Amino acid sequence: MATAPTTPDAPAAADDAAAPDPGSTRAGVVIAVLVVSAFVMILNETILSVALNDLTRDLGVSTTTVQWLTSGFLLTMAVVIPTTGFLLERFTPRQVFLASLTLFSIGTLVSALAPGFGVLLVGRVVQACGTALIIPLLMTSVMRLVPEHKRGSMMGTISIVIAVAPAIGPTIGGAVLASLGWRWMFWIVLPLAILALLLGAALMRLPSQTRSVPLDVLSVLLSALGFGGILYGFSAIGESGGSGPHVAPWIPLVVGAVSLVLFVLRQLSLQKRHAALLDLRPFTHRTFVVSLILAALLFMALLGAAAILLPLYLQTVLQQGTFVTGLAVLPGGLVLGLLGRPVGALFDRYGARPLVIPGALAMAASLWGFASLSAASPLWLVIVIHMVLMAGLGLMMTPLMTSSLAVLPGPLYSHGSAILATLQQVAGAFGTAAFVTISAIASATAGGSPDAQGLRTGFMAAGVVGVLALIVSFFLPRRIVAASDADAPDAGTAEVETAADAPEVDPRAGSASAVEPGDAADRATDTGPVPVAAGASNGSAHGAKVVGQVTLARRGEAVVTLVDEHGVQHGRAETSDGSYDLALPGSGAWLVVISAPGHAPRADRVVVGGHTPELRHDVTLLGSEPLADDALSPEPLTSQS
Repeated sequence: MATAPTTPDAPAAADDAAAPDPGSTRAGVVIAVLVVSAFVMILNETILSVALNDLTRDLGVSTTTVQWLTSGFLLTMAVVIPTTGFLLERFTPRQVFLASLTLFSIGTLVSALAPGFGVLLVGRVVQACGTALIIPLLMTSVMRLVPEHKRGSMMGTISIVIAVAPAIGPTIGGAVLASLGWRWMFWIVLPLAILALLLGAALMRLPSQTRSVPLDVLSVLLSALGFGGILYGFSAIGESGGSGPHVAPWIPLVVGAVSLVLFVLRQLSLQKRHAALLDLRPFTHRTFVVSLILAALLFMALLGAAAILLPLYLQTVLQQGTFVTGLAVLPGGLVLGLLGRPVGALFDRYGARPLVIPGALAMAASLWGFASLSAASPLWLVIVIHMVLMAGLGLMMTPLMTSSLAVLPGPLYSHGSAILATLQQVAGAFGTAAFVTISAIASATAGGSPDAQGLRTGFMAAGVVGVLALIVSFFLPRRIVAASDADAPDAGTAEVETAADAPEVDPRAGSASAVEPGDAADRATDTGPVPVAAGASNGSAHGAKVVGQVTLARRGEAVVTLVDEHGVQHGRAETSDGSYDLALPGSGAWLVVISAPGHAPRADRVVVGGHTPELRHDVTLLGSEPLADDALSPEPLTSQS
């Protein structure tokens, strides 16, 4: 049987030996270090938003240029996030964590010492490279260290961190800027980053298994040129009213558009052999597409309007100081954070549509409310409108994140998550660049900070985004079809029925028989390898195969058997490292039976198309008896040693 190549790694062995037990106090400390690190790093997305006026004066650049300190940060994250899947397979969690915090610390130091805009932008880009690694690492570590029955609440906490950090960034930035210079925003963060780095170096030891996997560098370059070119083109349009950009705006716009087209075509080609940087097959699911569009519009409003335009309005039009500006957006940030868990509970009970539609309505109404403000508007009204906006975004965020991924089959989950995370950052960067550019163009004086009329026009553009979100929200289905009920996206992807709804292979008779929903998953007997009737076929004239990774709740050896729907065996593989590779004799429906001592067996139904080169089917087996907290977290069959 072919197995995925592994790379010996001495540090990985050390990680395995000193790894904390799932659910233990030390595991909790590791998760806490990761959560705090993520909070500090994500905070930097928007912490400079209240300092745009000061930076424009100190660095001698226009507002449309200085906004790149935020847009560049978001864009860099959008480029790096798709590579995290490669990095987490190629390197151990400890190595990724140390690289993440080291990059972030170096970027923070460079930003604090920056003599001009160029060096400051470089520091922000380095910061973003580190930040992009921390969220996927945090999610992976939670799955390894948190017992299964506690993961839901932990994920809720993480979603609050991801949402609240950029929302209160202006508050913290304003407090620092009120008494200290903008450089202190970095000097204060630097010791926190170094402390997290030292704690992580001492505590971050997780069982891991690395593989030598390819990275398509051309795809990374095309995505950077595509997103970067379009955003730079918009920024250049905003500066065209002044001394004029060095490059005509249409050039980067065309380069960006062509690069994105080439990026999509390359992904469509690479995904046929499961080598795409971003597998685009999740776009074949309507609910995923609708949720993705709404999430992109949400982040345009959150980062472009609430985090950038609003502080500019408070300082430029209402003449408020940076400290008051920061305090003014604090109530809205708290509303967004406090809604995290209640909205999650409501989503479990009522679904996405009853929450997203009212949220989109509140989002649209509040953005148009901002557009109606003037220099005579009271500060309390601004705070109330901002709280309504944050409440609307809070009603939308958790349902959209959950429903978008829930409709995908298992093999596409990681790709859907990467697409979602990438486009969130791209949408935030695009919203920031677009709204600031529109505000600059509509201002009476070109080149400087947007004036009252310009900001009003910018908020009107954001209001259009809100109306669009409201319209799109009505396209969400009333019922979300779970991944196990969804059709495969194309002939190259397995249509999987889990053991809860697939026919079970009877170990005594060797034939397929019906099984009640949940029967196989809930059975608590240790059957060991499942015997099936021997078949006559051993090879594959069809030329296709099914490959995957088996994850066990306990260490052991698994047996993977390929059976037709009459119970006849056509392939069998024993695996001690979790990977398996079985030839498919032909198209049609097949059962993949997975069993291991100490685990409840599982039989999944896969449907093979006529031109399927390879199916990917990863499986997790549950223990055959109740496990203690320290054994509930699934882990690879064998840890690297």
